[in-house]
Amino acid sequence: VLLAAYVGYVGLGAAVLQALERPAEVRAAQRLLQEHWELLANHTCLQGPALQRLVEGIIQAYKSGITLQGNSTSLGRWDYSGSFFFSISAITTIGYGNLSPSTAVGRIFCIVFALFGIPLNLVLLNEIGQLMLLGVQHCARRLEEVFHWQNKASILMKTCALVTGLLLFLLLPPLLFSDKEGWSYEEGFYYSFITLSTIGFGDYVIGMNPDRTYPGWYKNVISLWILFGMAWLALVIKFCINLLE
Repeated sequence: VLLAAYVGYVGLGAAVLQALERPAEVRAAQRLLQEHWELLANHTCLQGPALQRLVEGIIQAYKSGITLQGNSTSLGRWDYSGSFFFSISAITTIGYGNLSPSTAVGRIFCIVFALFGIPLNLVLLNEIGQLMLLGVQHCARRLEEVFHWQNKASILMKTCALVTGLLLFLLLPPLLFSDKEGWSYEEGFYYSFITLSTIGFGDYVIGMNPDRTYPGWYKNVISLWILFGMAWLALVIKFCINLLE
């Protein structure tokens, strides 16, 4: 029964996503094809195969973090702050997919780094989560002692912890992303949840817009936000698991 419910839930999600996203995909493909033929028609000196190779080269370069800016290129995804953020995304298993090692040595190092880093990250997240939980329980006991509440104190503190976590990790960060990335609030909220839940689609990633200048503290603060936010969301997900079980 549980397996049937699981497959049914995934199947329902697939049907809804197909209905919502498939028309937009078809329109984007038609628009791209139309622009391709218009470019070739307006610039007869261009050849189809040569244009295709250029497009593929641009796509591959963009995946490596290189973008064209006039007659120059923009680098910076593999500077120290970018590499630090990639390391965080690797051992937290977020894996955005927008950036990955391109050298054989880099890939081998990434495997070894993740092999030891993922367990270390899980241990740290578990400790942070336990500290959060102990803090909530301590506050609940204090309320029970002062106001002689019993079940009310526990419910009140859990509610406060949930609301505080929602503010700090899901509701307020989109405002920062709107300022630094130029995203809408909905896009920032979507990125926050996709990141903290370690889904990590990679369609939205901070600090990757070559047209924007980011402060030095930006990625470091976001790395801390990811660490503590994942610990908080793990507690919420654990609570949901207990309800389902």
